[in-house]
Amino acid sequence: MYKKAASLLLSLAALQATAQTTYLQLNQEDYHVFDRIETRSGSLSDDLFLFVKPVARKNAVEFLQKQRKDARFTGLTEIDRYNVNHAISVSGEWALESNGALDSKRPILKTFYKKQPDFIYVNNDNFFLSANPVITAQGMYEKDNGTLFTSNRGMEARGLVAKKVGFYTFFTDNQESMPSFAGQWADSADAVPGADFYTRKGAGKYDYLLARGYIDFAAVKDHINVTFGYDKHFLGDGVRSLFLSDFSAGAAFLRLNTRVWKLNYQNLYMELTPQYRRGSDRELPHKYATMHHLSMNVTRWLNIGVFEGVIFDRRDRYEFSYMVPIILYRQVERSLGSPDNVVLGLNFKALAAKHLQFYGQLLLDEFTSKELVAGDGYWANKFGIQLGAKYFDAFTVRNLDLQGEVNLVRPFTYSHFDSTANYTHYNQPLAHPLGAGFAELIGIARYQPAKNVFLTLKGMYYQKGVDTAGLNFGGNIFKDYDTRASSYGVTLINGPRAQCASLNLNASYELRENLFIDLGATYRKYVVENNALPSASSTYIYGGFRLNFARREYDFN
Repeated sequence: MYKKAASLLLSLAALQATAQTTYLQLNQEDYHVFDRIETRSGSLSDDLFLFVKPVARKNAVEFLQKQRKDARFTGLTEIDRYNVNHAISVSGEWALESNGALDSKRPILKTFYKKQPDFIYVNNDNFFLSANPVITAQGMYEKDNGTLFTSNRGMEARGLVAKKVGFYTFFTDNQESMPSFAGQWADSADAVPGADFYTRKGAGKYDYLLARGYIDFAAVKDHINVTFGYDKHFLGDGVRSLFLSDFSAGAAFLRLNTRVWKLNYQNLYMELTPQYRRGSDRELPHKYATMHHLSMNVTRWLNIGVFEGVIFDRRDRYEFSYMVPIILYRQVERSLGSPDNVVLGLNFKALAAKHLQFYGQLLLDEFTSKELVAGDGYWANKFGIQLGAKYFDAFTVRNLDLQGEVNLVRPFTYSHFDSTANYTHYNQPLAHPLGAGFAELIGIARYQPAKNVFLTLKGMYYQKGVDTAGLNFGGNIFKDYDTRASSYGVTLINGPRAQCASLNLNASYELRENLFIDLGATYRKYVVENNALPSASSTYIYGGFRLNFARREYDFN
């Protein structure tokens, strides 16, 4: 049913397809540029809606071109203007100028890198193609663990066909050596964060493929886009998302995005993989998800949004009732006998003084108002809260940006009674990587002192309840919540208290378009009260280069 519905929607979209687009890959440096420029302008964009990622390249370029025109009125620095021109060039097919990507001074063999961002660049009336290699190499030395090495090799391509179809494809072969604590997480979860199938090549060493791709149609020009593919998504303005993050593996999806007036409405239909134990080759079962998010710029400085998602288990079929694009899923779930896992959410973003941004999310999984008011620690009061702030050009230092974020999630949030409809995919959380039952504080300082130099200091501290003696205290969202240790007296940090603090300093230099050299160091310490679980500390330094690839971070546990 899911495949038939997807084919029908794509066929209808193709009949009217114009102004299709492609989307900027997640975790690219340009996302910080969008966020910074929008805040410094003092006005929310009715075209961009940065809460919903990935962002359409077409909308991003239209936004940036307008901001470049108004640069002297909004006080953009010389580095800001360079970043804006760079971001436009990366998506140059949508620039007002013909072939808007910046020209290279010295193309290779007069054929390759004729445009600065693109190894192969073709742009004419009926066809556009950009193709690029993806290559990384990183060496790491971890105290007490020795030398580690990671590499990624592949390619990516995007294009437009006859102004009716947009497409994107990405493929890499990856060998990754993780720091000790990250490898322990991967082994215990039977998962490599962000990847699906993998093979283990030794302690902390993993071999896997990354592949994603999609096609995109415009069902209604400049208003409704239909995208079908295999990829990741992110809903949020912060470092973390309590709704949907890009932490887990990619998934097959159908997305409808509607943008009109001051509204952006997205419907997302996904085919997911429930938790499983690795073993011999076999066909894995499926579960499914439907999510929708409505966002509105209620004033020039305030955006609010409403989110709803449902995870459900049907044997190799999609629940047709959840495909209705405008409906309350909670009501549908109740009409089906309440077998599924429905979550609700609210979010906001506010701009102030052209330098400050405040944002937040409230996730409601389940709660009983009577029990909540009683204050008895009822287990089923399941919710999460995020609050954050960003300060651009902090303390009048140009291109120094600060960010602070707090995340709180009650125990048993995201979990379910059947251990299948929990909020997970391919043995990884769909939202916050810590799962549930935690309090987290994140602080980031970003400084760009020169056009090609990027300095980042990132600190993280969290407390989380852990399970011991076979008891379920609610922090592990993969466990059936009917196995809980108690129904009352459940606190935010339930069970033995684990504490973790980490600090990372990273310096990146952009040698040429999308080619970065990275150097950095990380310190991490993890302890559990009363030594209920072993304590651990890790110190490592790293260095390497990456071409057309986002920097890998190990701040998920």
